[in-house]
Amino acid sequence: MQRDSRLPFSRAKLLKMAGTCLLSLSVLSAASAADQAPIKLVVPFPPGGSTDIASRIIQPKLAEILDRNVIVENKPGAATQIASQYVATSRPDGNTLLVSFDSHSINPIIRPLPYDTFKDFRGITFALRFPLVIGASKETPANNLKEFIAAAKKDPDKYTYASTGAGSLNHLAAEDLKRQAGINVLHVPFGGGGPVIQALLGNVSNITFLSYAALSSHIASGNIKALAVTGTNRLPDLPDVPTVQESGYPEFEAYSWIGIFAPAATPTDIADRLTSAFQEALNDSDVKNRLTKLGFEVMATDGPAVDKYAVEQYQRWDKFVKETGLSLSK
Repeated sequence: MQRDSRLPFSRAKLLKMAGTCLLSLSVLSAASAADQAPIKLVVPFPPGGSTDIASRIIQPKLAEILDRNVIVENKPGAATQIASQYVATSRPDGNTLLVSFDSHSINPIIRPLPYDTFKDFRGITFALRFPLVIGASKETPANNLKEFIAAAKKDPDKYTYASTGAGSLNHLAAEDLKRQAGINVLHVPFGGGGPVIQALLGNVSNITFLSYAALSSHIASGNIKALAVTGTNRLPDLPDVPTVQESGYPEFEAYSWIGIFAPAATPTDIADRLTSAFQEALNDSDVKNRLTKLGFEVMATDGPAVDKYAVEQYQRWDKFVKETGLSLSK
């Protein structure tokens, strides 16, 4: 039987074309599914902390700008390693982002990690930074930092400070202040901000270095006294509380910070789109006002800026630990 010459394609060619069309549709379908999947902001702490609070303030505006569902997913544990490794090994499609903390730069100083902090992530934005507030228990005989340092010099070894754990920023910042002030205050590490606050409320420890967001209600109630702020400027809600620099230590500065990171292989066009969306969300007047009231300073940089800042913070604290011989194991 002869093939009908009016048919321009053979059966094999038609099948090949059909297969190609199906493959194209499959690729388009996968891309469409990725576009419609929720964007996860992975927070390496339980709900209620500074990173979680900031993420939930940004979340609705980010979802509106991207016209996508955006969810906050808490993955606490192992000093932020669980969340970090989860994001580092996630598909680089822009749908899984790490809401990182100052521990991002400090962890490589302390311990071996199952990922490379500076190679396995791509910066999206240096979102926020915030100073710590030096808070004191009601029973501590000081109403400002100068008075506390004077008391600590008068009675060496009498006072203690509580931190959220060895190697945390509040541990390192307290040790830096001890060195500059020439005082000896015993470090008492706890397993998070909640226990630290309880230690001050119960007068188990004298002072701590925590975010204003964590301490604000206790300062307002008078149960914790604000002695100083670790940034270069006073906080709007604490206009009468001086900075550490104003208290006699002009070289002292310590900021906690929040950066957004994606897996390293995330394509540039996706990363740039996310950067623009975060910048717009962070600079929205309502979002910015809510963050500022809690002591956050909006930075909203591009991706390379947060990558650079993370390295600079690593270098700063790595040098400090080596110079002082500070133990980060307890």
